[in-house]
Amino acid sequence: MKIVVIGGTGLIGTKVVNQLRQQGHEVIAASPNTGINTITGEGLAEAMKNTDVVVDLSNSPSFEEKAVMEFFETSGRNLLGAEINAGVKHHVALSIVGVDQMQNVAYMRAKKVQEDLIKRSGVPYTIVRSTQFLEFLAGLANQATEGNVVNVSDVQFQPIASDNVAAFVAEAALMTPANSTIEIAGPERSTLSAFITRFLKDTNDPRTVAENNFNQYYGGTIPPAALVPAGNQAKLGALSYEKWLAAQTQKA
Repeated sequence: MKIVVIGGTGLIGTKVVNQLRQQGHEVIAASPNTGINTITGEGLAEAMKNTDVVVDLSNSPSFEEKAVMEFFETSGRNLLGAEINAGVKHHVALSIVGVDQMQNVAYMRAKKVQEDLIKRSGVPYTIVRSTQFLEFLAGLANQATEGNVVNVSDVQFQPIASDNVAAFVAEAALMTPANSTIEIAGPERSTLSAFITRFLKDTNDPRTVAENNFNQYYGGTIPPAALVPAGNQAKLGALSYEKWLAAQTQKA
């Protein structure tokens, strides 16, 4: 099977490419660095020839409101158009749990537009909505830091390891198109503030956490349960926070 992974050189993309190649598939790791650009259209038509599945892991280099919307609109239209012309049989996209509940956050509005383009395209699809990655705990703490204090919300939080995200995405790429959305998450649910507190303690970070109930996330107010799966149908990753952190420590 020929599979094109857009964003195939990124955090998740590299892992997805490796997993699919290990299973014997012909996989193209597509990115501007490899001559395939969903914004300019460079290399798209050639890459789509005889392609069975496209996995879209692309991400905007800027989270600024206008830039991020233009990225996902342009990238989505160019990519889906090339897929239609080439007769691609399955489009898999990685999105975000609760994206439709967080529409006052610019990035989430853009991701929802991306999802809607996919659904309207006519290309058989599977949208994989993921919770936040464990790898981004440090970044979440940093962007909420003032002085030596990390101001974070007590919203519900269920982060997942990137290894598990990649495994679920690769699995979806080899399945029959769901023509719907599936949710994935980590095995443990707590609050964002509790996870950040735990992470700082475990990494010997001297900062302290000030918990609040403002429900702020990347500049917008969100519902308390927007960052965790709805219901009990989500697929849960096997890698716990402790096992993930131990693996990070070994890599360091």
